[in-house]
Order: sequence, then C-alpha cells, then structure tokens
Amino acid sequence: MSKIERALLSVTDKTGVVDFAKRLHGIGVELISTGGTAKLLRENGIPVREVADVTGFPEMLDGRVKTLHPRIAGGILAVRSNPEHMRSLVAHEIPAIQMVVVNLYQFEKFANKPDVTREELIENIDIGGPTMIRAAAKNFQDVAVVVSPAQYQQILDELVGNGGALTPATHWRLAQEAFSQTAAYDAAISRRLAQVNAQGQTVTAELPERLSISAPRAASLRYGENAHQKAALYTLSQAGIAAGEQLHGKELSYNNLVDLDAAWQLIQEFEGPAAAIIKHTNPCGCAEQNTLAEAYRKALEADPVSAFGGVLAFNREIDEETASEVAQLFVEAIAAPAFSDGALRKLQTKKNLRLLRVKPVEKPELVIKSISGGLLAQTPDDIAVDRSALVVKTERQPTSGELEALLFGWKVCKHVKSNAIVFARAGQTISIGAGQMSRVDSVKVAAMKAVLPLEGTVLASDAFFPFPDGVEEAAKHGITAVIQPGGSVRDDEVVAAANRLNLAMVFTGVRHFRH
Repeated sequence: MSKIERALLSVTDKTGVVDFAKRLHGIGVELISTGGTAKLLRENGIPVREVADVTGFPEMLDGRVKTLHPRIAGGILAVRSNPEHMRSLVAHEIPAIQMVVVNLYQFEKFANKPDVTREELIENIDIGGPTMIRAAAKNFQDVAVVVSPAQYQQILDELVGNGGALTPATHWRLAQEAFSQTAAYDAAISRRLAQVNAQGQTVTAELPERLSISAPRAASLRYGENAHQKAALYTLSQAGIAAGEQLHGKELSYNNLVDLDAAWQLIQEFEGPAAAIIKHTNPCGCAEQNTLAEAYRKALEADPVSAFGGVLAFNREIDEETASEVAQLFVEAIAAPAFSDGALRKLQTKKNLRLLRVKPVEKPELVIKSISGGLLAQTPDDIAVDRSALVVKTERQPTSGELEALLFGWKVCKHVKSNAIVFARAGQTISIGAGQMSRVDSVKVAAMKAVLPLEGTVLASDAFFPFPDGVEEAAKHGITAVIQPGGSVRDDEVVAAANRLNLAMVFTGVRHFRH
C-alpha cells in the first residue's frame, strides 16, 4: 500500500470538507485546491496550494478552465509502476497526486428549476470535475478518488489505521463508485438536454430517442416476489413510493413496494378524502367520502375478507379516528402523505405494520417495464374523463346519481388488471372482477365476490364489451348504468341490449388496459 502524500480538493458540496482537509493535513497530506475550496480552507487556517500555482496559469474563462492542464492530469494519470511515466513527471516538474476529492456542479438542482434557460443549464455542466474523477478512477491503483462527503469518515479511519495509506480494495471500490457517479451525472444531462429544442426552449419529450437511466440502489431487499429471487430498490427521484420515508414496522419487501405503489397511484385519482385497499396489485376496495375514516370504512365494506393482509393508501393525513379503524384489521403496510401524532401512536402499537410517508410525484413519469432483451416505455395513463367527454349511447340518460357513480367507478377501473370490471356506487366500490381472460368472466367473478347488494349499482369496464353477454350478465344482478370506452364492431348490439334492459350506457372513447 502506498501512502497518500498529496490530495487535490475541488468540491461544490462543501459539507464536511473543512474537517476532512484539516485531518488530511494533520497526517501529513499536502493539499492542492481550486479557488472557492482553497479560499474556504484558508479561512479555516488550513495550509493549501492553489491549482493556479501548480499549473502556472490562473483560472480563466469565467472558471471554465481550472484543472484542465497537463500538470494536473499528468499528476493524476501517471502510472507509478511505469518508469517512463515517472521520468516524465520529473522532467516536467509535475507533482504526483495520490488522492482526488471532487464533487460536481449540482446540475439537477438547476435542471429542475421551473424557468431555467438553456444558458443556465449549459453553464452548470461540470467539465473539469468529471475529467478529474475519471482520470483518478482510471488510475485507481495509484490514486484514491473521493466523490461524496459520505465517504470522508471511512477514508479518514482507514488512513489513520494504515499509516496514511488505503488498501487496494478500497481504491477499487472508490473507483467503482466514481464511475457510477459520472455515469449518473451524464445521464441527468442527457435526459434534461433532450427536452430542449434548437431555439433553447424546453419542450415535452414524451419518449426520448435514448433512454438514460441511472438510479442509485436505495435498499437491498430480503428477496423478490419469491424467496429464491434476489431484489433491490433503486430510486429515480425524491418523491413517490420509492423515496417514501418509513416511519415504523418491518423492512419493506418487494411485494409490499409493488402493492404500495398500486395503492398510491389509485389514491391520487381523487380530490376528496379517499382510501384504497390493495391485494396483489388489484384494488379490493376503494372509496371517496366526506371524511377519511368514512372512506376507509366504505372501502373495507366491499371485500373485508380480501382486505386481510392487504396494503392501504390514503390521500390525506391519517387522523386518529382513521387509525383506530385501521388498527382493527391486519394489514401489511400503509402509505399516506402524513400521519397525525395520535394516529402514529395508535398504529405503532402494531409492531410489524409498515408505515410509509410519501411525497407525491409532481411530474408524470415514464412507465418502464423490462422484457427479455430490452425495455418498454410508455407515458403514464393519466388522462382524466369528465362529464363533458361522455357520450350517452342509450335511449335512457343516466341520472345525476348514476353519473357520479359511473365516474367514480371509471377512476377505479383504470387501476384494475384487465379484463377489469367494477361494480360501484357514488364514492364506493361494491365489487371488483380483475384479470380474467374474458370480460364476461370478470363480470361473473365480481358478482360472485360481492358481499354488498349489487341491486342499483353501476358498472365500469376498462375496455369495450365485445359481445352483449357481459352487459346481460351484469343486468341479472340489478345494475342500472354502464360506463365503457366503446369501439367494438358490435357496439350497436351491446347498446341495443342496454336499451332492451333499460340501462343507461355512456362511452368515454378512452381505454384503460392494465397488463
């Protein structure tokens, strides 16, 4: 192991850098630094040599050129075991650098500003930083590259324990982390600039020419869908289920996270207080009522048997009354934007209940799914259908009450696996048929599962009825109205059946398959 004798520090995020530099100096490491970092170190009484003193050139071009110089690159890239490399350093009076401490301009911070200009984006693309990081990582056997304040303490502990040196294994691990960071940085730049046109205007790039994904691993999970599968959670943003803050309970599993996301996406459909209960990614109950507690009670009524061991989501802060109701049922996990103190105390009496505080995602995200050999990407199914978009196809118009129930059922239907059928009343699911191979079978399954009366309910279907049989089957159980996309070659036959059965039927013109 070779000793760290000289370190180059150039950081945007200055968290902890003063203490880190002070301790490096304390074990005899010479410090070289760029303008802003050097100024900070000097202000704190730490001896430091300016990069400009090493290169013989001042920082120039508004700071664009600082470390792009052979005296810096050579000191990082020289292979110490190569005699010719070392002779070159001596001949050109280039100091060998054994550690590079760099973190990058915060591009994503500027990229997410509402009115950011192309010029701002460009100026916040780091050039020298990634160059130094890559150079140090390329020469990992001789140079340690440190890219995050989170690494400082571990590095210091090892340096002190090893007489100022780091192990080869540490050098390699640091290089791996460094290349991962530069890859993520470049991916962020690529994603954001793809949204800017030639005139410098930000445009909606629904499906990019190249899909750049770089996601840090946030957690290793016990296993995947099944015990023999390995799994991990990776995050893409600071919002949504993946970035949720776990407040209580056992470690979240792969299946918990999948179900929590299904529940969270469903609950975002509603403006009023709403609750959703999910089992194996399908809703088994959902309701929107005047209070959160009432929404939960109505959601549970639809299928209390399936709700056992399910996952819940709420679109409001969970209050103590709602928590008291929920505490009576065994559930795996709950997602909500907040929990009142009283609700948290009540729910924390359940030792293993996982509680997740979730921040809504502000921008629609691409929906990405892996298939063998590639990825599928699509824009989110976030289209909303209101009353003005509905086309009544039957002789009988829906009543205002039926219309409220139809629109509610339609919102739920888009979150049920196809073929999807939802029996509903205004603000409450009554029964759900999910994932059957034929639509009429989904109707039969929903009717068979019903624990609440179906008489007087309405029916929502995620796609058109290919034959009248699905509507006829539902009518046997007392439905009064149907909402569906339309678009079948047999629409006329289906509408004729609805007229014969005195049903109101509306078309949305929008399909909501969920595969």
